[in-house]
Amino acid sequence: MKKVLLTVLFAVSLFSVNAQSVKFGVKAGLNFATVNGDDVGTNVDPRTGFHAGGVAELKLTDKFSIQPELLFSQLGSQSEGNKVRLNYLSLPVMAKFYLIEGLSVEAGPQASLLIDDKIELVSGATPNVNWEDFEFGLNIGAGYTFNNGLFLQTRYAFGLTSIQEISDDTRNGSFQVSVGYLF
Repeated sequence: MKKVLLTVLFAVSLFSVNAQSVKFGVKAGLNFATVNGDDVGTNVDPRTGFHAGGVAELKLTDKFSIQPELLFSQLGSQSEGNKVRLNYLSLPVMAKFYLIEGLSVEAGPQASLLIDDKIELVSGATPNVNWEDFEFGLNIGAGYTFNNGLFLQTRYAFGLTSIQEISDDTRNGSFQVSVGYLF
């Protein structure tokens, strides 16, 4: 995991050398998250949580920028009264292409570190689930940045690695809606 984070930080630093401008900001929003996979079951409802953190936009050209973020993000799911709560510290690095002034499409990888987990079962039993500490994913989305620095974003985050030690196909999925401000 340290190698992945160091590689991402090195890539961001290379881009910042050639950047036309760098803006820093904050963002927050809602997550509508589910845990997906064959072992999860069929009646899974999304968990509504939030995400919040800092962003930087490194403008490389008029049409292209890189946006690394550091976010606290609540994920998980619920089913028939049972709740899975997973909290992550996430580092997405988004490549943004501006279609017209203000309107962008974005895609990029995301590395996440599990910082807290809790399972609440209706039966009151204590489950024995071993979660993976690290998750790697991919995000795709769109956004609009106003001239005053306010921005709106929506994206979907696909988990590419399993989040459980005993299952190869249990993954996070999250639809996110955000509002933020670049200084």
